[in-house]
Amino acid sequence: MNESYIDPTRESFDLFKQLPRDEPINMLNLLRFNVNAAYPEGHPNAAHGWSGARAYEEYGKTSGPIFQRVGGKIIWRGKMEVMVTGPQENQWDSAFIAYYPNSAAFLEMVTDPEYREAVVNRQAAVQTSRLIRFKPLEGNDTTFG
Repeated sequence: MNESYIDPTRESFDLFKQLPRDEPINMLNLLRFNVNAAYPEGHPNAAHGWSGARAYEEYGKTSGPIFQRVGGKIIWRGKMEVMVTGPQENQWDSAFIAYYPNSAAFLEMVTDPEYREAVVNRQAAVQTSRLIRFKPLEGNDTTFG
């Protein structure tokens, strides 16, 4: 996994904002952490010598109250064990699905001034990531398709 994706591009964020804002959304998060957190020079957490995983824990602590305030909740979390289908080099340290009551809540979170400070921990923690928006579908069908 050579390419690094940490923050959305302007183009992808614009596409996100064009979708309906009044419907529930699920955001699949796939994360691969830096061995050592990569904080900007002079950031207070740079002196701690944290791992990427530890910096992501700090992101969770500092962004969690904002996430909860906008109605977000984690609906699934898992630990990757093996890539059954796909490139073996695509390994993820953390995977989870975050639920938001609507995309306006997500936008409120990411534009919150306190969140903007907290996200530095995520940026320092993550080597690469994928953030994929899904529209929840009705029903709890037990068949594929």
